[in-house]
Amino acid sequence: MADVTLSAEPRTEFGKGAARRIRRENKVPGVLYGHGTDPLHLALPGHDLLLALRTSNVLIELDIEGRPNQLAIPKSVQRDPIKGFLEHIDLLLVKRGEQVQVEIPVVAEGELAPGGNLLEYVLSALPVAAEATAIPDQVTVSVAGLAAGAAVLAKDIPLPEGVTLSVEEDTVVLQVLAAQAEEAAEGEDEGAEA
Repeated sequence: MADVTLSAEPRTEFGKGAARRIRRENKVPGVLYGHGTDPLHLALPGHDLLLALRTSNVLIELDIEGRPNQLAIPKSVQRDPIKGFLEHIDLLLVKRGEQVQVEIPVVAEGELAPGGNLLEYVLSALPVAAEATAIPDQVTVSVAGLAAGAAVLAKDIPLPEGVTLSVEEDTVVLQVLAAQAEEAAEGEDEGAEA
């Protein structure tokens, strides 16, 4: 898990105009909340934040002017739908040793059984509870040799120590589907022969 330190400035102006001024300075408006504290409005460095968010569930240490450093994880990120730049971020205040609810990307490895079957990600990210400073980057699942109709359940995924599922154990995460393009082509050939 990545651990990034960002310097942040408290914000005193709010609204669209203030947010636009912050963005023109290559900064991102954000809010830090959690643990029953009042929300703290911040301006974060845009480029450094963008680089930090390349890692899912990144743990960010905020160096806020005039305050002790705070640990936070991204909870909600808003991007411009066309240009993709960051418009706003909500950060959740966490403490070392605290359990947090996050989603970890699921990565499949291995070759499916022969036959042109397709692997479907029912859940591309697995909801789990993990210690805030030890969130895994991803979980890896072996799909080697799985045939059509096979499924990988949440309980079948090996999780690191200290990480627990936040979904039902019988939740389907991955499933193998039979290739339909070949079946359709065979049906057309039979129709042409008749």
